Amino acid sequence: MIGCSLGRIFQVTIAGGSYQEGLTAVVQGVPPGMLITEQEIYGDLLLRKPGADELSSPRKEPDIPIIYSGLNAADTIENAGNKNHTNGTPLAILIPNLDRHFIHIKQYQDTNRTPRPGHASYASFIKYGPDDDAIGAGLFSGRYTSPIVAAGNVAKKILKKKCGIEVFSYVKELASVRCPDVAHDQAVKYTNEYKKMRRDLDPFYQEIYVKNRITMDMRFLEKTRILAEIEQEIDAIRDKAPKAKPAAIQNKYGVHPILNCPDIDAAYAMVDACNRIAATGDSAGGVVEVVVTGVPTGLGEPVFYKLDAELGKMMGIGAVKGVEVGAGFRARDMTGSQSNDQICSEKGKVIFESNNAGGITGGLSTGQPIIVRLTVKPTSTIDKPQKTIDKYTLENKDLAAITRRDATIVGRIWPVAENYTAIVILDHLIAHYGYQTLKDK
Repeated sequence: MIGCSLGRIFQVTIAGGSYQEGLTAVVQGVPPGMLITEQEIYGDLLLRKPGADELSSPRKEPDIPIIYSGLNAADTIENAGNKNHTNGTPLAILIPNLDRHFIHIKQYQDTNRTPRPGHASYASFIKYGPDDDAIGAGLFSGRYTSPIVAAGNVAKKILKKKCGIEVFSYVKELASVRCPDVAHDQAVKYTNEYKKMRRDLDPFYQEIYVKNRITMDMRFLEKTRILAEIEQEIDAIRDKAPKAKPAAIQNKYGVHPILNCPDIDAAYAMVDACNRIAATGDSAGGVVEVVVTGVPTGLGEPVFYKLDAELGKMMGIGAVKGVEVGAGFRARDMTGSQSNDQICSEKGKVIFESNNAGGITGGLSTGQPIIVRLTVKPTSTIDKPQKTIDKYTLENKDLAAITRRDATIVGRIWPVAENYTAIVILDHLIAHYGYQTLKDK
């Protein structure tokens, strides 16, 4: 299988499947000297994992990462203080599948003859044949986004620490309810508080990291022993989840309890609309928005590696059916004078009067915030009768969902989009700085 790598200098390769032993991200191009921890990576993984709220699938994968390579196992000389620092070699991050039980495998076995409409199951069967990894959709499952999030967390840390570049994302629209425009400083503050709330209330974060059941001082085999214990304790750990009423969460953190939308009233309306749809057995789609601030002017390459074209590769995220930059598809209704971002100079600083270009013109960054939106389709697995076929006999069949499902995938896509964007930005940034250094010699 090809197509599982992204980037040229900061390069990410993923492997694994929904019901294989787990998933893996191999990250190349990480500079040496970065302190990377599994706790930080999990802080992003818990945002996209299933089973965390009423809108998502009840699958109970903890998504606990293990860094297998790429870090110094000890100080390189006595008291150097560089244990667990990146050393420039490929960083490998493993995410074992722990909630993988025969009852769920049997559900897929019983339905795999009849492809689920909206899924890749028919096309992948034709492409790969009867040995296609059809249990849980394999690498076509949404679970493959977990190593993207893990790798992107590393990219975000490098961008922020080394360059002051911030990447954040949130739900812009769900079930036809749209969030009004929110100032970027307000949106990033809200998103950071939402992430803190999720860490504080996530039972696995509290059990594993706050209680130090897994630490960066442990060897790989010690960590896997703990994960084997956790596999047997998933339900018990979930039952320990801190109980907090929605009103108490809003009062303490100033955020919606389950949806990262920086307008709380809109968030409640989104969830209500989505639940009404889910009650009929159906699912809902929406839009997520990604914002990047602090990007230098000129990032990107012409023609095939334009920055907006590279961000358009987020069509590769499952359930994403459209990617727009800036005004995006709304530009079709504008005139040139309405669309153009006029430029002026104030006290020696270049100022744009608008940002319809989304911070990118000609494939190069303008220095303005980069704005990207992803259109996310309704979840394909629904609890309604649908027409399909037997992929072996081509007989017409009827199908209703019996597997675990999400009422919407929108609330789990935004952390994927955020971290995917960070990978693209960092890959281009390394090339940009190298080019500028040679240019200025």
